[in-house]
Amino acid sequence: MDRMIGIDYGRARVGVAMSDPLGIFASPLETVASAKIIDYLQKMTTSERVVRFVVGYPVNLDGRPAEAAEDVDVFLKQLAKRFPSIPVSLEDERFTSVLAHKAMIDGGMKKSDRRKKESVDKISAAIILQSYLDRNSKK
Repeated sequence: MDRMIGIDYGRARVGVAMSDPLGIFASPLETVASAKIIDYLQKMTTSERVVRFVVGYPVNLDGRPAEAAEDVDVFLKQLAKRFPSIPVSLEDERFTSVLAHKAMIDGGMKKSDRRKKESVDKISAAIILQSYLDRNSKK
C-alpha cells in the first residue's frame, strides 16, 4: 500500500508522520534525532511503500525562507541523494507549532505532555502532511 511521509525537520529533532494507504489522513508517528533521520527513513522505506516525502519548509511571514531553511536545504540534499526515486514536496510550515499545541489542548493532552517538544514535532509533521493531502485531494 502506498504511503506518504510527513517530515518536520529541526536541527535537533525531526517529527515524522505517515498517511493512511488511501492518502486521506495523516497520523503522527514519532520524533527522531536529526542525526538518525536518514537511517530511520531507510528502514521505513523497506517496510512500507513510500511514494512521497512531504517536508515542512520554514518561511517568514513575508514569504521568504526563514533562517532555519538552510538546515532544511541540507536535509533535502541528503534525502534526494539517498532516495532519488521518491519525490519530495515542500509544504509551508508557518504556524504548525501553534496548530500542534491547539490540537494537543483540544485532544485533552495533559499540560506536562504538551511541554514535551517531541510531541509538538510529530504532531507538526502530521499537520504538514495533512495540509498537503487536503490540498491535493481536490485535484
